[in-house]
Amino acid sequence: MTEFNPLLIHPAVIVDKLRETEDIYTFRLRFADPALSRSFRFAAGQFNMVYAFGVGEVPISIVSDPDEPEVLDHTVRIVGRVTGAMARYETGDSLGIRGPFGQGWPLEEARGRDVVIITGGLGCAPVVGAIEYIFRRRAAYGAVTIVHGVKTPQDLLYRERFDAWRRRPNTTVLLACDRADKSWQYHIGVVTELFEQVSVDPERTLVLMCGPEIMMRLGAPILMKKGLPAPSIYVSLERHMECGIGLCGHCQLGPWFLCTDGPVFRYDRIAPWLGKTGV
Repeated sequence: MTEFNPLLIHPAVIVDKLRETEDIYTFRLRFADPALSRSFRFAAGQFNMVYAFGVGEVPISIVSDPDEPEVLDHTVRIVGRVTGAMARYETGDSLGIRGPFGQGWPLEEARGRDVVIITGGLGCAPVVGAIEYIFRRRAAYGAVTIVHGVKTPQDLLYRERFDAWRRRPNTTVLLACDRADKSWQYHIGVVTELFEQVSVDPERTLVLMCGPEIMMRLGAPILMKKGLPAPSIYVSLERHMECGIGLCGHCQLGPWFLCTDGPVFRYDRIAPWLGKTGV
């Protein structure tokens, strides 16, 4: 990627705005500068600081395939002042981008191995790019198991993607819902209850996990009881980020800054700090 100032905000045009649920949108963006569109590169699991001009910026995972960097997808939940302003933006409007920032998923380390991807809620967004990356290079990876949990059926994002992934060879998709209705055809309960259905070969399995922190804090030990070593589990964490470059300190967790050292961490390195208050 061409080097550029990480503090510089680059205008990007909204080329599509997809409504995923009542309060979640995916914005498809293209840099206004064609040269930047051609040179921009990112790794699956990294994020951009997305700026609503005159309002502020928020960290948003890049959910598009790293092989298609000229158009960048960001899935946004409308929860605050900045995202509330973004909800009013339409196709043709412009947002700003700084990035990419952070450490991505270990997809090179995963080559030749089985991959288990475990997500919850909107936690599936940071790993979508990794899933698409793997499927574009399907022969380079072993069995793929995708496990995803939501609170209600209405919270299930990317329904068409899950259906498409389920049809891929040597791929298993398991879905869980805490509070199901009659429309729900899959497991009813918390997502960790599905772990018993996940086949793990400790010698060749790598786990990518993203979602509510309590899910990861409770779920990783369940996988380790199945024989999976802690260094084979990677988690993506979320904290309040304002700068993206490790200066403001808002995202510090123990000795780590999530914006630079993460958001993806090997579980054994970050485990002592999960669930701790005041760190």
